[in-house]
Amino acid sequence: MIQPQHRIYASFFFFAVTTGALMSRLPDIQAQLLLSEGQLGLTMIGMSLGSLISLTFGAPLIERFGFRTTAFFTVVGPAVLFATIPWLPAAPAMFAVLFVVGLLAGALEINLNVEIDRLEIQHGKRFMNRAHGFWSVGFFVTALSGAVVRQSGISTAVHLGAIALIVTLVAGYLIYGATEAPKPNRGHDEGGHRIAFPNLGLLPLCLIGFAAFLVEGAGIDWSAIYMQDVFSVEPFVGGMGLTLFAFFMAVMRLSADPIVTRFGPRNVAMVMLGFASLGALLVGVAPSPELALIGFALMGAGCSAVYPLAVSAAAQRTDRPAAVNVAALGQVSFVVFFLAPPLLGFVAEFIHIRASYLVCLPLLLAGLWASSFALGGKKVETPHGMPPEPLGPNG
Repeated sequence: MIQPQHRIYASFFFFAVTTGALMSRLPDIQAQLLLSEGQLGLTMIGMSLGSLISLTFGAPLIERFGFRTTAFFTVVGPAVLFATIPWLPAAPAMFAVLFVVGLLAGALEINLNVEIDRLEIQHGKRFMNRAHGFWSVGFFVTALSGAVVRQSGISTAVHLGAIALIVTLVAGYLIYGATEAPKPNRGHDEGGHRIAFPNLGLLPLCLIGFAAFLVEGAGIDWSAIYMQDVFSVEPFVGGMGLTLFAFFMAVMRLSADPIVTRFGPRNVAMVMLGFASLGALLVGVAPSPELALIGFALMGAGCSAVYPLAVSAAAQRTDRPAAVNVAALGQVSFVVFFLAPPLLGFVAEFIHIRASYLVCLPLLLAGLWASSFALGGKKVETPHGMPPEPLGPNG
């Protein structure tokens, strides 16, 4: 029998596979549409705008449609839409497709995180880091396979079309049997919060998520182009930046829950953001591809569990419904993930692509500062005050 949390893991995994496949083919799409880095970045803003709208206004619709229906459209929809991009004639058409994908991605962010929070309450166990770990596993799988596919000369159309078919069949089947966890009673008026905006208490968590997602966007979206532009490596080596980034992010997320239980969210987040800062600095100044790849690995490990920790803290706040707080946090963090490509693209075009990573450093330091007081200390309980889980081989 498939457990409810496993269906959520699968949803994260397949959405990441879909998005990662597109990111691994960005150099080819850029060449096909004859775009500069700045023009490509401007095109990618479509996803940012769509996700911003969805995260702001989507929570009531997600509550109405329910977990299963929302999960189906937000996981399968992007895979099908991405498969149309190689057939598009110009950048404006790609912008429109990415805008719709952004709408779906924002809804997915709210839907999956709120359902995880409810499952944590129902079962008294931590699932958040592990769920986001499967997002990272998906990126690792698609980054490694994307590097091999590019090296073999398979076209972008065939690559993204195959991904769409696999996601539709497998993810569609897994989501079809999903059920919903019971809604917790947190003692607030569910009808009084229809639009999600960060409030004052949520701002430090937004800053933490901002730093983590900026690094994640920089590592995922520009690593292949960075390796190609700076070191002129062959496609397989160029794809290894994304592969290492996603691999170390996945490993850390999948193993983070017992570490957080032992050392506390604050300490874990500060150490990880320190690793991310070191990685971004190393990528920005690396004299060889080997050192740059080490930098990407540090960035992946460093930003791995930071956002899930912020999501858990936001969902557990009692001032507003969990869906609204998660949406408001995602509004800042998730949009940064999609906004990183255009912003860093302009930096790459008008300064240098190395500078795209160095500009992350001040924001990482700001995230470190916010982590020092916005997350819990060493004495940590499992979700919502329940007794701690015993540490075991599976966390």
